[in-house]
Amino acid sequence: MTVSSMPPQWSSSTLSDVTTIIRGVTYKKAQASNQPFTGSLAILRANNIQGGNVIAKDLVYVPSDLVKPHQRLLKGDIVVAMSSGSKAVVGKTARIKENFDGSFGAFCGVLRPVSKIIPTYLAWFTDSLEYRNRISSLSAGANINNLKPSHFDEIQIPLAPLAEQKVIADKLDTLLAQVENTKARLERIPQILRRFRQSVLAAAVSGRLTEEWRNHNPNSQHPDPAEIRQYWLEQSRTTGKKYSAPEPATPNFGPKLPDSWLMTSIGQVFNVFVGSTPSRGREDYWNGDIPWVSSSEVAFCRITSTKETITETGLSNASTTIHPPGTIMLAMIGQGRTRGQVAISDIPACHNQNTAALRVPQEFVIPDYLYHYLTQQYEETRRIGGGNNQKALNKRVVQSMDFPLPPFEEQTEIVRRVDQLFAHADRIEQQVNNALARVNSLTQSILAKAFRGELTEQWRKDNPELISGENSAAALLARIKAERAASKPAKKTRQKRTTA
Repeated sequence: MTVSSMPPQWSSSTLSDVTTIIRGVTYKKAQASNQPFTGSLAILRANNIQGGNVIAKDLVYVPSDLVKPHQRLLKGDIVVAMSSGSKAVVGKTARIKENFDGSFGAFCGVLRPVSKIIPTYLAWFTDSLEYRNRISSLSAGANINNLKPSHFDEIQIPLAPLAEQKVIADKLDTLLAQVENTKARLERIPQILRRFRQSVLAAAVSGRLTEEWRNHNPNSQHPDPAEIRQYWLEQSRTTGKKYSAPEPATPNFGPKLPDSWLMTSIGQVFNVFVGSTPSRGREDYWNGDIPWVSSSEVAFCRITSTKETITETGLSNASTTIHPPGTIMLAMIGQGRTRGQVAISDIPACHNQNTAALRVPQEFVIPDYLYHYLTQQYEETRRIGGGNNQKALNKRVVQSMDFPLPPFEEQTEIVRRVDQLFAHADRIEQQVNNALARVNSLTQSILAKAFRGELTEQWRKDNPELISGENSAAALLARIKAERAASKPAKKTRQKRTTA
């Protein structure tokens, strides 16, 4: 904010001109407790400053006699994070909107507005990009970002006349509350879309999504598992590669399906491959031409490339093989939420021991249908994983998983409808993300207009007497400085001793 961009009735001041800067409470670790105790006071820390508000969770408590009277928080105070390892955290502020019986720690400070400044006006300024940019340039440190009280001597604030400060603060309270409400509504939409996608998948793999289609195609029938088994036997004979012919299995669970569908198991329809990783210590095994899929890359996606590749020599020393495009990769183990995630490989690729490859008999099953089914089953797949420490899937568990098998033509229709509905959801999500970006920039745009005087331009025209003469910002600032000078204790002077 430059002086030339301010209305003529405004003045440029510094934050230290219009606030009292208070340092936080220093205490030893042994003096603090996570629970209140007799004679204790709550202490705010930097993690309690979130989104311009005080979050009164995970507080610490210290003996009240460690807190000086002026360090007790007052309504209107602005708590500032003064030190942090994160540049994004240092300088962030929170308004004390209601009385808070407590204080703040040494890594924080407080800006206490003087009596002739509207606290909300000052607080909104500390949310502005103008303030954040200045903080960023002042707080740089070698290992940790720090603000010093003297830094507030260097942060300029556009100072409006007192009456106009109140009008600006009220306008910002109203406008930015509307922005936050809009943002909150937009932020709920992705969760709604996630539930929508889940409901689409649930309808897809139960037959509900294509109920009308079946009414128009009454002669459609599911593939015969015996024919699928024969398919794999023929694959073994014609390719010379060993394929385990899936065996009939009794499904473990599952809803009632349409009459033209069949509840089978993964092991009855698909060949499940679990491989091993060749030695990491052999350089001649790695960085070859063969894509190598790891479980971390199996993340509800289509695999078109891999982070790692192996050589023919590496492949010959691993119990895995190159799988054709259309193979479904299933994460068998992994940190966090990895286990149970799936991906379609669009490239010929092999895989590590933490990933299972489900070869699809594409004459009978569309890979995308299996992918959608395993995506819908994600939470159930995670549940059935076994293991003492880290739950993991294994080949037998995967083979025993239920698989609802629709007619091939109906699979085609299911995939078409799911893709169509998901594409619609993706378009909405992109529109929401674009809207959120605009809303986020709108906050800073409104703040910039406010501190250039643009929000109150008409108000100044209607109320010239409230912003001129003794009511101008220059006169206000002069009174603040005069009162501060008068309140400083007089320096004691030592009288000279006289000799008789």
